[in-house]
Amino acid sequence: MNCIAILDIGKTNKKLFLINEQYHIVYERGISFPEIKDEDGDNCEDIHLLTQWVKDSLKELTTQPAFHVKAMNFCTYGASFVYLNEKGEVMAPLYNYLKSYPTTLQETFHNKYGGQLQICSETASPALGSLNSGLQLYRIKEEQPELFKQIRYALHLPQYVSYLISGKYMADITSIGCHTMLWDFAHQDYHQWVKAEGLAAKLPPIFPGDQVSVCKNQVNTNLSSEETFKADIPESSNPGTSTQPQATYLVGAGLHDSSAALIPYLESFQEPFILISTGTWCITLNPFNTLPLTPEELEQDCLCYLTYQGRPVKAARLFAGSEHEQQVRRLSEYYQTPVNYYQQIAFDPAIFAHLQATAVKEAPLAGKDLLKASRFAHRSLSDFTSYEIAYHQLIMDLMEQQQHSTALVTTGTAVKRIFVDGGFGKNPVYMHMLAAAFPQMEVFAASVAQATAIGAALAIHRHWNSQPLPGDLVEMRHYAVNREFAYR
Repeated sequence: MNCIAILDIGKTNKKLFLINEQYHIVYERGISFPEIKDEDGDNCEDIHLLTQWVKDSLKELTTQPAFHVKAMNFCTYGASFVYLNEKGEVMAPLYNYLKSYPTTLQETFHNKYGGQLQICSETASPALGSLNSGLQLYRIKEEQPELFKQIRYALHLPQYVSYLISGKYMADITSIGCHTMLWDFAHQDYHQWVKAEGLAAKLPPIFPGDQVSVCKNQVNTNLSSEETFKADIPESSNPGTSTQPQATYLVGAGLHDSSAALIPYLESFQEPFILISTGTWCITLNPFNTLPLTPEELEQDCLCYLTYQGRPVKAARLFAGSEHEQQVRRLSEYYQTPVNYYQQIAFDPAIFAHLQATAVKEAPLAGKDLLKASRFAHRSLSDFTSYEIAYHQLIMDLMEQQQHSTALVTTGTAVKRIFVDGGFGKNPVYMHMLAAAFPQMEVFAASVAQATAIGAALAIHRHWNSQPLPGDLVEMRHYAVNREFAYR
């Protein structure tokens, strides 16, 4: 069976997938391992353990003779650099993007390059400290100049994993163009500050996300300067008939996971749409909004991504999944129910109508204040006679935030469809209320099994797969609500 191998590396779970030519997952293995501490005592990924896992995953492919691996690609979390010396050896910890950033250093940087608003606008990146991965490298330059001198290449994590397979140093536009503060969106080049500070010299050439390297059988894992690994993937489906390794295989440059997850939708739908990707964060992605970020949008946690083809994607972030998790814990304690009891709650239009009709007129909140926390955090649960009513109010309060956040990147665009993937897409209360919040839109719960992995495979489809793209990549369920329930 012809397949592509995808390594999908999240903060918690690391997965190996084999995907066949019909884009079905035919093999899956996963693992998680504990974090370690960096030199400051902050949690970080164990880069050497991660490297070993990549090596072990490739060895695992040699034990699967029923599959013929034609290509490999990678998707990982972003905003994380791996620093290599001239020999390709790892020089520093894989610093956590949640690591606190020195306020003074950040202010000095902003002031040096025109002020926070200017640099954020030009790079389409809110000021997020270590989440601006360019500032991680800038911090090393300022605080660890000797380490900075020894760094030959800084690779974003997807490109580091690709390097382990191909031995080639590459940069990728999806990793660069994602709240890194590295990319000048107007000039489609690294920002002037990146060149002025000498960072550009440590960033390898940009490799197109839809291209591949043709690699031989040697895979350089660089666990040490001497150690290499032979990826001998059998050609034959019968391991007893041949011991000849596959002559070559095709390797992608790797993608930032948020951009990879959007690819199945871009490939499946031509009419303008937005995708609300839900999890801890609810991120509204609009690939059909090319307007520059305004200062107001930046203040309200909007940013721009780049697709693997270099197209801008305007996005708005909301911490709604985390808020939901905290509040259902609170509901569980008050009503003495299991924490996941909300999963049994169906949308009740009578409760929704009652809550709308009896809502006390509340003072409007400015955008950035509204997005900080939902109103539900300050409500007394004694006001609600049942869990069901309280839960509907919670989702109504979250939807007030979601409606505002999503409108930031959809207003004035031709978008007529909303797709929701992730946890909230499986939540009927959320989905019905989203349909009520956007009565002018078609609202769908949409899902792609392992969307980031499928997206990474689709990016290099034409190189490894001669079959046409399947028409059922995205599963959808339409949600509509009676117009009388639309948000007033």
